[in-house]
Amino acid sequence: MALAESSLPYPSLTLALLAVVVVVVLLLLLDVTKPRRFPPGPAWLPVVGAYPLLRRLVDKHGFLHEVWRELAARYGPVLGLRLGRDLVVVASGLAAVHEVLRHADFDGRPDGFFFRLRCFGERLGIVFTEGEHWQEQRRFSLRQLLPDLEAHVVAEAAELVGALRSSAAAAPARPVPMCGAFDVSVLNVLWAKLDGRRFRRDDARLAGLLRTLHDCFRETDVSGGLLNQMPFLRFVAPDRCGYTNTLRNLRTLWGFLEETVAEHKQDPTTPRGLIDAFLEMQQNGEGSGNFSEKQLLSLLLDLFMAGAETTSNTLGFCVMFLLQHPEVQRRAQDELDRVVGRHRDPCLKDRHKLNYLKAVLMETQRLGNIAPVGVPHRAVRNARIRGDKDGQEFVVPKGTIVLANLMSVHMDRDHWGDPERFRPERFLDETGSLKPPTKYFLPFGVGRRSCLGERLARSSLFLFAASLLHHFTLSPSPEHPIGERHFLDGFTLSPKPLYAVLTPRDLDVGAPASAPAPAGGSLGAGEPA
Repeated sequence: MALAESSLPYPSLTLALLAVVVVVVLLLLLDVTKPRRFPPGPAWLPVVGAYPLLRRLVDKHGFLHEVWRELAARYGPVLGLRLGRDLVVVASGLAAVHEVLRHADFDGRPDGFFFRLRCFGERLGIVFTEGEHWQEQRRFSLRQLLPDLEAHVVAEAAELVGALRSSAAAAPARPVPMCGAFDVSVLNVLWAKLDGRRFRRDDARLAGLLRTLHDCFRETDVSGGLLNQMPFLRFVAPDRCGYTNTLRNLRTLWGFLEETVAEHKQDPTTPRGLIDAFLEMQQNGEGSGNFSEKQLLSLLLDLFMAGAETTSNTLGFCVMFLLQHPEVQRRAQDELDRVVGRHRDPCLKDRHKLNYLKAVLMETQRLGNIAPVGVPHRAVRNARIRGDKDGQEFVVPKGTIVLANLMSVHMDRDHWGDPERFRPERFLDETGSLKPPTKYFLPFGVGRRSCLGERLARSSLFLFAASLLHHFTLSPSPEHPIGERHFLDGFTLSPKPLYAVLTPRDLDVGAPASAPAPAGGSLGAGEPA
């Protein structure tokens, strides 16, 4: 009897364990089950999704954009997968990319741990916000950034030429590092509009900030990376998932921006740029309540990062291609000499006559592909996507991260013929005029979420490139050869370190080359810029 009584609990325990196992198995099956009519893609595992496969392919190819190319070839123009907890859809090819960029259903931005971490745990700033908040901040930013733009770009281009002349004169025939040559100049154009001042080239703190900026772009990808897909890893493997480095970099940038805003608060009587305009709206209670201190810092962070990195990287790629193609450089210089002459500097009014130089910059943007999938989008509702007119229609669940593979359009062999070649002539007709715009050229995106800084970027790219070629001939450095894939992966692509021998073209250039920078202080200098 005692033996029978003691054995009674075991069937109950067995049933309980069996029930737990059944529940766990069902949960695991649900976790690996794809949503109904989700785009085709690799199978995924519980919790981690297809992340292990993604890492293997990145290790194989070296670059994330080449992973998307392989998977698109395998599964079609609309690829669906899960990375950690995030559903991700990658659209490749002209039809699918335009469908994503032009459809309001995909106008959202990702809302995950990584994207909130950079904005104090909230949805702030301008790059990763949406709806009325984004529209209001975009309108405000454009009002502050666009006026008097050319004067700042002209002044910084002249300062850049002066700095490069000094480097070339100090050590003729010695290679000059070119990758970081544009960083300060490009940032100063933007910073003059934000802060009303400019940085000096020898500013030690600026050098540290630029290193931090580059680290931010190199250490993650546009989907937010491992930290966004599996945020719990910050508790068990903070270094491995990037949390430690991300937080350190953000604190460095936050600290600088907080100090800058504090300086403006101490002297509110002299409007100098976007920061003062924002503080005035905040003080007067204007706007919809989105003009908070955290919003200002997040907005500055977005503009500071995006404005400095993308234009500088594009100019770096331009130098790389010109070093590889001296015949292109000579033709661009001949055009400059013919249109501008040898007694003044280029200006924006020359742009409509410098078609070949514009084609060089367009080809740089196409082949350089600094943002292979642009800025990530998000489905704001359950949406449908086809990918091509004859393709099957798929359903993209609300909240899915959607990537528009711009590189697949820029490298479309059916349209471009020889997409891997640097050939500016592809943008010109037989008379030397620019061909009508093609929908296969999307360096700034299209649709409502196209690049906020497009006008600033176009002006900066043109004047910096024109000034460089007007004053110097660039020659490769035998000690620093350019490799076949001479660029680095990350949130954006950037050239690996580049060196060029700069030979002054002995121009008799007048006053514009030595024109002073626009009125305003010089950070770390104590005297006007």
